[in-house]
Amino acid sequence: MSDHGEAELAALEDRDGWTREGQAARVHYSGATDKYSIEYYAPSDCIVYWKVPPEERGKTAVPVGRSTVPTPLRERIREDLAAADIDPEVERRTL
Repeated sequence: MSDHGEAELAALEDRDGWTREGQAARVHYSGATDKYSIEYYAPSDCIVYWKVPPEERGKTAVPVGRSTVPTPLRERIREDLAAADIDPEVERRTL
């Protein structure tokens, strides 16, 4: 990873709720009824959304498509990326 990638991850880590794990950064979001884990992977410059099941249904999160993620959450992720000097269009990239 370049020094620029290190700076981007450090900047994300400074954003509210974000934590860093190696070459990735993660934030958790709880809406009215849904919980998500959102991960930014620096080596592939992409975002992956994971839906976290209610605790009574188990502990395995599953990746979900962007179209199923609430728009306000996606907008917040793009804002965080931009604030960390990461192109917010990364959030729209498909895997």
